[in-house]
Amino acid sequence: METEGKSHCKARTKAGKPCRAAATETGLCFFHGNPDKASELGRMGGRSKRYAAESADPLPTLDGTIAVRDTAARLFEEVYSGKRHHRVAASLAPLLNLLFRATAKTDLLEQRIAELERLSAARPPSSATSPSPTPEEGRKEKADPEPGT
Repeated sequence: METEGKSHCKARTKAGKPCRAAATETGLCFFHGNPDKASELGRMGGRSKRYAAESADPLPTLDGTIAVRDTAARLFEEVYSGKRHHRVAASLAPLLNLLFRATAKTDLLEQRIAELERLSAARPPSSATSPSPTPEEGRKEKADPEPGT
């Protein structure tokens, strides 16, 4: 059954049946008229789906929790916009989580050390030089009761 005004391709498929695609001026469909075009278009489609490391932005230095958080946000945006495949994000998520937890603990430790240094620098020097009683002196004071008690 042919439609009016449209002819079908004169070539045959690999199965030996007539090709049902619309014919061009040559009497063949686009792919039978250009046999190399199908493989070329297939390669182009395959390349567009593949992750290309050479076109990816370089990984920023992830030395703090803010940098890890910003990288995770950027990764989310790239997946949402279709620039990055969701499988790549799924493989990076546990690594970012591990890095986030490690840097959070390191940042907290560094903050505590800085606070201790600040407090020790603010302490007056007289309290640092006053001698504290030795354990023997403390025992003597406890052993000798005060007179009249």
